[in-house]
Amino acid sequence: MNEAIKFYHNPISRRATVHWMLEEVEAEYEVILLDFKKKEHKTPHYLVLNPMGKIPTITHKGSVISEAAAICAYLADAFPQNKLSPPIGDSMRAPYLRWLFFSATCFEPALLDKMFSRTEIDKGSSGYGNYDDVMAALENLLREGPYILGNHFTAADVYLASQMSWGMMTKSLDARPAFQKYVNVCKERPAFQRFSLQSQEMITKLMGSA
Repeated sequence: MNEAIKFYHNPISRRATVHWMLEEVEAEYEVILLDFKKKEHKTPHYLVLNPMGKIPTITHKGSVISEAAAICAYLADAFPQNKLSPPIGDSMRAPYLRWLFFSATCFEPALLDKMFSRTEIDKGSSGYGNYDDVMAALENLLREGPYILGNHFTAADVYLASQMSWGMMTKSLDARPAFQKYVNVCKERPAFQRFSLQSQEMITKLMGSA
C-alpha cells in the first residue's frame, strides 16, 4: 500500500494549517491542487472523500482524514519521531489535547462572532462563552510561552498559531502583545518557512492556469 500522503489543497485558504503540519512531520506527500473557480472541490470524485466539498483532506494508508484539527492530531501520532504530540501515558498529553481542540471548538467560533458582528450570542449555551472569555483564556495560556506546552512545540501550536495568524490578518483577533509574540515565534520554524514558500509557488501556479 502506498505510504505517501495525498493532500487535497488550495493555498488561497486559511486551512493552509495542514500544509504547515505536513512540513513539520517531514512526511512524503503529494499535493493535489483543487481550483475553486473550476469547482474541483465539488467533483463527484472529491465528494466521495469529503462529502461537504471542503478543503483540506488527506488520504494515508487507505484512510481518509478531514477537518484540520483532526488531521494535525492524526499526523502528529502517525509520525511520532517528530515529537509533535506527547505519547499516550505522558502527563502532557491531556493539556495538549485540551488546547488543540479548544482552538477548534472555542477559538474559531469566537473569531467568527467578531468577524460577522454576531452579538446575539447566549453565553450560557454557546459552548465557549463569548469572545472575551476565549481571548482571556488564551492570553493567560500564552503569557509564559513560548509555546502552549512551554518549551515543547506540538501540533496544537501549528493549529492555534495558524488560526491566530488568520485572525489578526482579518482583524477578527485583537493583536495583543502576547498573541503577536506567540505567532511570531511559531513562524520562525523552518517548516513554516518551507510551507510559506511552497504556498506562494502554488498560488502562482493556480493563477497561471486561471
